[in-house]
Amino acid sequence: MEIFKVLVYCFLLFHFIPTFNTLETILPGQSIQGNETLISTNGTFEAGFFNFDNSNNQYFGIWYKDISPRTVVWIANRDSPLENSSGVLNLTDKGTLVIVDDSKVMIWSSNKSTTAAKPILQLLENGNLVVKDETKQDNILWQSFDFPGDTLLPGMSITSSLVNGDYKGLVSWRNTQDPSTGLYSYYIDTNGFPQVVIKKGNTLVTRVGSWNGYSLSGFSSVNLYKTFSNIFVITEKEVSYGYELLNNSTVSRYLLDSEGQITRYFLSDDRKSWQIFFIGPIDQCDNYAKCGANSYCDTDNSPICECLDGFIPKSREKWNSQNWTDGCVRRVKLVCDDNSDGFLKQVEMKLPDTSKSWFNKSINLEECERFCLRNCSCTAYANLDIRDGGSGCLIWFKNILDVKKLSSGGQDFYMRVAASELAAARTGLNKKKIAGILVGCIMFVVIMIILGVAIHRVRKKKLAKQVLKCISHLLFYPLSGNNQPNNNDNEDIDIPIFDLSTIANATNSFSIDNKLGQGGFGPVYKGKLENGQDIAVKRLCNTSGQGPKEFINEVKLIANLQHRNLVKLLGCCIQNDEKLLIYEFMTNTSLDYFTFDQTRKSLLHWTRRFQIIRGIARGLVYLHEDSRLRIIHRDLKTSNILLDENMNPKISDFGLARTLWGDEAKGETRRIVGTHGYMSPEYAARGFFSVKSDVFSFGVIILETISGKKNRQYSDYHDLDLLGYAWRMWCEKTPLELIDESLSDSIVVEELEIMRCIQIGLLCVQERADDRPSMSAAVLMLNGEKTLPEPKEPAFYPRQFGSSSGGPVELHSNNEVSMTSLQAR
Repeated sequence: MEIFKVLVYCFLLFHFIPTFNTLETILPGQSIQGNETLISTNGTFEAGFFNFDNSNNQYFGIWYKDISPRTVVWIANRDSPLENSSGVLNLTDKGTLVIVDDSKVMIWSSNKSTTAAKPILQLLENGNLVVKDETKQDNILWQSFDFPGDTLLPGMSITSSLVNGDYKGLVSWRNTQDPSTGLYSYYIDTNGFPQVVIKKGNTLVTRVGSWNGYSLSGFSSVNLYKTFSNIFVITEKEVSYGYELLNNSTVSRYLLDSEGQITRYFLSDDRKSWQIFFIGPIDQCDNYAKCGANSYCDTDNSPICECLDGFIPKSREKWNSQNWTDGCVRRVKLVCDDNSDGFLKQVEMKLPDTSKSWFNKSINLEECERFCLRNCSCTAYANLDIRDGGSGCLIWFKNILDVKKLSSGGQDFYMRVAASELAAARTGLNKKKIAGILVGCIMFVVIMIILGVAIHRVRKKKLAKQVLKCISHLLFYPLSGNNQPNNNDNEDIDIPIFDLSTIANATNSFSIDNKLGQGGFGPVYKGKLENGQDIAVKRLCNTSGQGPKEFINEVKLIANLQHRNLVKLLGCCIQNDEKLLIYEFMTNTSLDYFTFDQTRKSLLHWTRRFQIIRGIARGLVYLHEDSRLRIIHRDLKTSNILLDENMNPKISDFGLARTLWGDEAKGETRRIVGTHGYMSPEYAARGFFSVKSDVFSFGVIILETISGKKNRQYSDYHDLDLLGYAWRMWCEKTPLELIDESLSDSIVVEELEIMRCIQIGLLCVQERADDRPSMSAAVLMLNGEKTLPEPKEPAFYPRQFGSSSGGPVELHSNNEVSMTSLQAR
C-alpha cells in the first residue's frame, strides 16, 4: 500500500510540474514558452524567452549558447515586450509565427503572406531562425535574417531596394538593457553608387564608404580581412552587403551599439570572452564631411583638415580658426574644355561621398577620364573596382565631400582642375628640392631672429635659458618616450601659433574674472576669439612644478591625437616670457566640478555617469591601443576629465604623459609625477609605469563617480580610503552602500549595472598590475559583453605590519594636488 502511494505521488509530481525541454524543431500546434528553448543544429545558438537583469519585460530572442554573459543577436518583439507576463511563441498551420501573452493577446507576428502545406520552425547553425515547408526543404517562407536587429552575423546581409529605396539594415538598441529601437541605423544608401552609412535619426553622422572590390572604402587595410570575406552584390533590383567566415571554427559578430559605433568581435580561443577586432568611428575624420567641401581629413596632420590640390579655403579666417564647415573652393575656375582642364591624382584616400555620382562597370579608367572631360559637371573620377589593376568607372559631380586620408588600403582618385593648376603642380614637383633648401634657410634666419628677440627681452638668465630651450625643442626635436630627441621620430609639430595680443584680448588681459581654475601647469582662463569661438587658455606659471618640458610634451602629444573623448588643442603661443596652450572650451568644466559638489552632483543621474565612465574608457583605449603611439597619461583624475555641452567626457592635460615605443610594455622613471590618490602602487613606489597605471587611475575615477566622494579617508573607517572602503563593502556583500545618495532613485532600476561598474572599478585598482584588465577588456565589461572575474584586494589596503604603536598602519591617499618627486620612493 505504501509503495502504491509513492508511485501515485511520483506520477502526480512529474505530471503537473512543468518540464523544460530543449527543442530542435517546432511544428504547427506546438509552442515555445517559459524556459523551453530551440537549439540550432550545431548547438551554437539558442532561441527562447528571456528577461534583462533589471527588467520584468520579456522578449523572444536568439543568443549564443553556453557563452556568459548572454550575448543576444536578434529579438522578435524588441519594441513590444511582454510586461509582467509569460509569453508563448506559436507556429500556426499556415506557417506564421505569433507571440501571445497570458490573455492570448497577440504581441508580435511574423506577418508573412506565403503559406505552406507542412510548415516547421527551425534554428539553423548560423543563427538564422526560419520557417520552411517540410516537404520542400529549400523553400524558406520566413527568416529572421530578413529583419536585422543590431547585430550582423556571418551569412546575413543588409539590403536596399534599387526600385523603391526601401532598406533593411542594422538598428541600434536604446541602451544595453533596452533593445527597443535606438537612435542609430546602419544601412546601404542607394543614391548614386551605393554606400554604407550610419545615421542618427535622419542625420548622416558617418559614411563607412562605397564598395571597391575588396571592402568598403572607409576601411584602412585590405589585410584586415584575411579571416573573413566581404560580400557586396548589386543586381537590377537591389544591393546587399554581408560577410562570410573563411574558417568555420571562428565565431564572430558585427554590432551597431547604442552610441552609433560599429564593432567587430571575435570569440577568444578559449571561447570564454569576446575580443574586439575592429571598432569605428575612431577619430574626428570619421565624422561626416568634417572638413567641408573639396577638402580631406588626415589625423596624422595638425590641423587635420586640408584643401585638395587646386583648392583654397572659402573663408581663410574661419579656416585658420579651425572652423572648416565652409570648405574649399577652386583657386582657378574650370574652363570646361577638353584641352584646358586636367586631373590631379589624390593618393590613398577614402573615396568621396558617392550619393552624387555615376558608375559604369564596363569602361576602363582612360575611357572614364575622357567621359569626365566631356561633361562640364564632372569633377572627379576613379576606378570602380581596384582588383587586378582596376576596372570600371566611377565619376562625381559638383562638390567633393567626406574625403579621408588613409594610412593604408586607401584608393586613388583624380580631381579635375584647370590647366594652370596642372602646370603649377608639375613645377612644384620639379622645384621641390630647391624650395626645401630655400624654405630651410629662411626658417633658420627667422628662428635666429626670434631667438635673438626672445633672449633680448628676457631679463632673467634662468628664464632666458628656459625660453631658448622651449623654442629650440619645439621647432627641432619632437619628444620621444624618454623625453630626449629621437632620430626615428622626425615628425613636425604642426599646430596654429596664436599671437599673444590675440589671446590677451580674448581673455580680457588674463582678467581674474575670466579665470576658470588653477592646475599644476598654471591658471586656466576662459576667452572668446574675434570669430566668436570660446576657448580655454592654459598659462604656464613661472613657479609651476611643470615647465617647458611638460609644455612641449603636451603640445607634441595632443596635437597628434584626434578622438571624440580627447580634448582638442586649437593652438599655442610662445611669446616674450609667456607660454600658452589654447584648447576648445568645455561648457560644463570638469567631472570633479559636479561629482564632489553636494548641489551639482544631483545633475549627474546614473545614465549620465555611466555615459561618462564609458566615454573615458573609449578615450583610454584609443591612447593605449588605437593611436599611432602607445600613450600613458600618468595624471588621469576627475579634474582632468572635461565635459562638453552634452556632458560627453574628454580627457585633458597631457603634460605628464609618456609614450611607449614598438613592443615596449612598460617604462621606468626616477621622476615620479602624478596625483596622490590616483597613482598605482608600482608607479608610486618604484617608478614603473605602463598602460595598467592608467587602468588603476580609471578604477579610482569609476569608484569616485559612483560614490560622489574623493579617494581619501572615511571618517567611519579610519584605516580606509575610498578603495579600501569599497573593498570592505564588497567583501561584506553590501556594495550598494558605496553609491552616492543622490542616486537613490536609480538603485532599483539600474542596480545590476551599478554593481557591475563597482566590480569593474575594483578590478582596475587591484594591487598587481597583471591582475588589472586592459582598457579594451574594461570596455567589453562595461558593455556587459565580458564575464567579470572576482576582484582581488585593492592597492594600499591596510595590513598589520607590526607598527611601533602595535596597531595597523594607516595608509590613505589625498588627491588634492599634483606632485613631483625627483626619485623613486
